[in-house]
Amino acid sequence: MNGRRPAAKGDVYISDKLLTIPNILCLIRLAGALVLVPVAWRGESELFLWLFLFFAATDWLDGKLAILLNQRSIFGARLDSWADAALYAALIFGALTMHGQALQGESLWVAAALGTYLVSTLAGFYKFKLWPSYHTRAAKTSWLLTAIAVVFLFREWELWPLRLAALAVTLTNIEAFLITLISPQWRSDVTSIYHVLRDN
Repeated sequence: MNGRRPAAKGDVYISDKLLTIPNILCLIRLAGALVLVPVAWRGESELFLWLFLFFAATDWLDGKLAILLNQRSIFGARLDSWADAALYAALIFGALTMHGQALQGESLWVAAALGTYLVSTLAGFYKFKLWPSYHTRAAKTSWLLTAIAVVFLFREWELWPLRLAALAVTLTNIEAFLITLISPQWRSDVTSIYHVLRDN
């Protein structure tokens, strides 16, 4: 997998290297998701929270470095999506394991976010035989809101940030689904559906 797949109009890929700083950060996040599972299983809520925030920060950092160091690539975009999905899965496991009772009344919000993610991902696989890796502006905003919601949940403060984050994730997933529908070929690092419509 060398990142040489043709890019759609408006996409820019500079590096075909696999071993880059952004990709290393993605691998750290991917491995971190595996680390979070036993931490959650042992009920170490405080440690889980700080580790999650650290790994979530690598998602922001790898994207910035990929642009700054001219190390953007299709493989990096895919790896980033895999790492994000793994970290989300670890978060859900940890939240249910350690704060499941608090989440009982929030099941519809969580189900909407997870359900739309599943539909969006399956649509990408069905149409392009590849994992969607759009990294839209809305997705980055959703990550920030999710991180805030995690702090509120694990600190046992309020649950309304969780609802806000779930709504943002749901809308982000709907946008990703629509991008898949209107895109003629697989693409990544898409700012928004507006940019797809403009490029097409």
